[in-house]
Amino acid sequence: MNLLNLFSKSDTKPAKKQPSKNEAPSHWVKCSNCQALMYYKEIEKQHYVCPKCGYHLRINVDDRIKLLADEGSFVEYDAELEPVDPLNFVDKKSYKKRIEEGFKKTGRKSSVVSGECTINGVLTQLVVFDFSFMGGSLGSVEGEKIVRAINRAIEKRCGLVIVSASGGARMQESTFSLMQMSKTSAALARLSDEKLPYISILTDPTMGGVSASFAMLGDVIIAEPGALIGFAGQRVIKQTIGSDLPEGFQRAEFLLEKGSIDMVVNRSELKKTVGDLLKLFLNNE
Repeated sequence: MNLLNLFSKSDTKPAKKQPSKNEAPSHWVKCSNCQALMYYKEIEKQHYVCPKCGYHLRINVDDRIKLLADEGSFVEYDAELEPVDPLNFVDKKSYKKRIEEGFKKTGRKSSVVSGECTINGVLTQLVVFDFSFMGGSLGSVEGEKIVRAINRAIEKRCGLVIVSASGGARMQESTFSLMQMSKTSAALARLSDEKLPYISILTDPTMGGVSASFAMLGDVIIAEPGALIGFAGQRVIKQTIGSDLPEGFQRAEFLLEKGSIDMVVNRSELKKTVGDLLKLFLNNE
């Protein structure tokens, strides 16, 4: 199969935004950590951080972009790219059926939204994973979108920010999915050679092949408080080594303590932190 046929050749025009399929939120939200009930409008103003215990709830792509990008500055690219089924893969459902369900649920054709924006006035290529689409899994389209974002960053001499929320490589694409780990890593090496910054933001969860590739290659690696970050699941690791795991294992704070990541940043401070880092790396006033 010719991999070049998987993607359109043009990357010059912004893509039209897909209509949202999300249902209207209920009036009340329960914190997954302390079980406190909160009024939706209240927690929305807090960027979906529990005011009782500080737990960071998962947020959707639109809210993530709204959190980081300056108002009205985000322009999406490559939304027309969509997965194919080169292996005719079927488990409990066919891969084609899962893609259709993902589109109905999210209004998008892949688990990655990529585009261009400004963050506190600094031009940035922004890539955000959508965990609602097949668990944010990394497939051929997702890898291609990331590489194109890197290429735009090189062309426009700006920084790259990737927000990861993923269960790992997409099993339905087998080796095609695993190839995206090396493909994105090689593209990031070119970005590094150009002395352009890459900031990786790890959210809950960042696992599997995503954590084993581009997510941990940032010039600065930032995690949200309490985010689950790792390669294999805790149960698998425990069974493999035959002993109990330390408290807080694979959580953001544990990784910070062990030196695997650089910062744990509260969601309310995330935009300022990223903007300041971009200005520092790019020597912007």
